[in-house]
Amino acid sequence: MRYLPLTDPDRTAMLDVIGVGSVDDLFVDVPEEARLSGPIEGLPMHASEMAVERHMARLAAKNLSAGNAPFFLGAGAYRHHIPASVDHLIQRGEFLTAYTPYQPEIAQGTLQVLFEFQTQVARLFGTDVANASMYDGSTACWEAIVMAGRITRKRRVVLSDGLHPHYAEVVRTMAKFTRDEIASSAPKLEATTDDAAICDAIDDATSCVVVQYPDFLGRIPDLAAIAEAAHAKGALLVAVVTEPVALGLIEAPGHLGADIVVGEGQSLGVGLQFGGPYLGLFACREKFLRQMPGRLCGQTVDAEGKRGFVLTLSTREQHIRREKATSNICTNSGLCALAFSIHMTLLGGEGLARMAKISHARTQQLVAALADVPGVEVVNESYFNEVALRLPSDTREILRKLADRGVLGGVSLGRLYPGESELANGMLVAATETTTEEDIATFARELAGVLA
Repeated sequence: MRYLPLTDPDRTAMLDVIGVGSVDDLFVDVPEEARLSGPIEGLPMHASEMAVERHMARLAAKNLSAGNAPFFLGAGAYRHHIPASVDHLIQRGEFLTAYTPYQPEIAQGTLQVLFEFQTQVARLFGTDVANASMYDGSTACWEAIVMAGRITRKRRVVLSDGLHPHYAEVVRTMAKFTRDEIASSAPKLEATTDDAAICDAIDDATSCVVVQYPDFLGRIPDLAAIAEAAHAKGALLVAVVTEPVALGLIEAPGHLGADIVVGEGQSLGVGLQFGGPYLGLFACREKFLRQMPGRLCGQTVDAEGKRGFVLTLSTREQHIRREKATSNICTNSGLCALAFSIHMTLLGGEGLARMAKISHARTQQLVAALADVPGVEVVNESYFNEVALRLPSDTREILRKLADRGVLGGVSLGRLYPGESELANGMLVAATETTTEEDIATFARELAGVLA
């Protein structure tokens, strides 16, 4: 395809139609301090390809890989073992380059994969239906809120204080454009979730209450009680799962009364990848099917009675008129969804449960080791593979010192909740089946040394 640049008159005509004076006016929503006023200082205007490769290699060598050090980071992105067969299969030509399956007669393989993926997600979440994936967990969370508003015709949203802060920030950002009222607060470093406070915040104007399960601090809220309180006020319960492996041990949200269940699928089949790309999971009760964003693949039979697969529901604006669309998200992270589905298939139900049990056992060992370190307080009463700690001082400096000692020790709550003095000394640590006893012993020893 040839590149045909716009002429100045072309640009002026387009700006006149949309009613702005310049291209810069299109970026007014980006904070001024985040915009560049000129070239980046210190960055050369040009360099040879070999010079750039060498420079990038030197920069990459400064990274400490998750697989090369004791690793205890979580907070919504988890290091799990991914079988080599997952990467082998997703790189097959028919999967790696597959596009949206608009023509079912030539996209049966892609459609079948998505159909199986939907089945797996619906069973995992304990819901009736699931879509063919979303962009990521945070945007899936926002889409659930918009969907709840369409169903209930209400505009007030209650976010539990245990919702991932990045998810909450996405919600607050998007709500600026829809004028939804968002009720939220920062969490407290307490042993259990304050489910009563969440229930008390739900009123007759509430469209939905959004609860993470397990929550951001690793605690397990009582979804059944919150669902009952929400339904009593005509609101929906949106459950958010950022660690789907947990559902190998704890009850599925849909079985506890959640109306919409969303989450992040990264833990299964998808590596950490410097923070992305990941994939969003989205499921709900069958009665809300037509309000679900994205698209749904279904099974049918052809004219000869043979089994086949089709796009059964496509509610995004790429497929239908914008006014009737439920979403304008046009990315479903299909390759990541395929990796998720392959990993789930390799595990099976028993394998997922075994993987979850090992992760939980490793976390129990971690908790026992850290609890013996002077100055460390384990906050949680309940957890799956992630717990919050309270330390004697600001955890940002502690984590920097641990990194200098070759240990990636966790996530600072003070960094994620700036201005919340109670959380400055809080740290989130996670363990999975990839964590070894040696890793745990090293972490405990080095943390004791830093705090001494």
